[in-house]
Amino acid sequence: MQLTVVSHKLCWPSAAASTGYATSGGFPFQMGAISELFDATRLVVPCLPDPRPDGEVPIEGHNIQVVPLPPLHAAAGLRRRLALPGWMLRSLPVIWREIRRAEGVHTPIPSDVGTFGMLFAYLLGKPLFVRHCGNWFNRHTLPQRFWRWFMRSAAGGHNVMLATGGALEPPAPGVEWIFSTSLTGSQLQAVGHVRSLPQSPRLITVGRQEKAKGTHLIIAGLAALRQAFPGIRLDVVGDGTYLPELRRLAAEAGVSAEVHFHGRVGHATVLELLAGADLFVYPSESEGFPKAVLEALASGLPVITTHVSVLPLLIGDCAGVVLREPTAVRLSAAIRELLSDPDRYTAASRCALERAAGYTLESWRDTIGDHLVSAWGLHRQGN
Repeated sequence: MQLTVVSHKLCWPSAAASTGYATSGGFPFQMGAISELFDATRLVVPCLPDPRPDGEVPIEGHNIQVVPLPPLHAAAGLRRRLALPGWMLRSLPVIWREIRRAEGVHTPIPSDVGTFGMLFAYLLGKPLFVRHCGNWFNRHTLPQRFWRWFMRSAAGGHNVMLATGGALEPPAPGVEWIFSTSLTGSQLQAVGHVRSLPQSPRLITVGRQEKAKGTHLIIAGLAALRQAFPGIRLDVVGDGTYLPELRRLAAEAGVSAEVHFHGRVGHATVLELLAGADLFVYPSESEGFPKAVLEALASGLPVITTHVSVLPLLIGDCAGVVLREPTAVRLSAAIRELLSDPDRYTAASRCALERAAGYTLESWRDTIGDHLVSAWGLHRQGN
């Protein structure tokens, strides 16, 4: 069976990849895993004309072919809306053609590109697998409400609807939870070890740096933490529109020397930075299933985070601290308490490894495969 994936994920040419293309983040690992379920996989994605090697991950997998769409450069807002009509004129015929040829279609959303693929597949009656990768509970905007409505309405038959996250109850009738990861079982075993409390702790946060991620709360409390823990530092990993403001806040608070902004880096570098850290801090306002938190747990890092989405289930009552109403004062107090108790810190590190153990890329692939075997009659590769 041939799968066609329509995604907004920006890719670019790469001589290092057998497919000829690379991208960043966990997307290439997940597409490689999904490709193992199919005879062939075609990725219909926006592509830059020139290489962009910083932090790139080659797109590899079982019979993967990339079908390039024109890039949609503007990230969000008015510029993107103005660019969208011209992009649609050039891209929608390609998406329509690819979906007409497809035997099954996968569309990650939220995204405008994925939405076009989702609707075209539905109109053409193609077996459809939609994966909602944002926060399922967000319904502030019209697109967010539409995606939720469509997934609930179209679920069933040969349409598989999965939402990234987790809870004791399904997100909606016909919609099931799916976790997110980019680490194989062997990688999980290789990156993790039980930590001991350091004298000069190294905090880390990883993700796209927007205000809702809460990194400014960590920076606001860092001066007070410096008094309690001389030599403390904070690694901020990831790019985003809020980075200039974070740099300004660090300077204003007098902690520029303690805060290291790494920008966008490759996955291997993220794992190296996690290996050198002592505590993962993630005071986010909204999440789906953040892979960065899972990778921190897999590294043996205790996590201090917020009571949103799947995070309380991931952390449980032993792998760190979950704050219901994070403020700079509460966050720094939680950090101080955990870093002042060696026994509690080591126990949280051990618990972090245990809680991450089941979230492997192989398990993620097989969970999706089970749904597609049931709905599509998919014959797994090798069976």
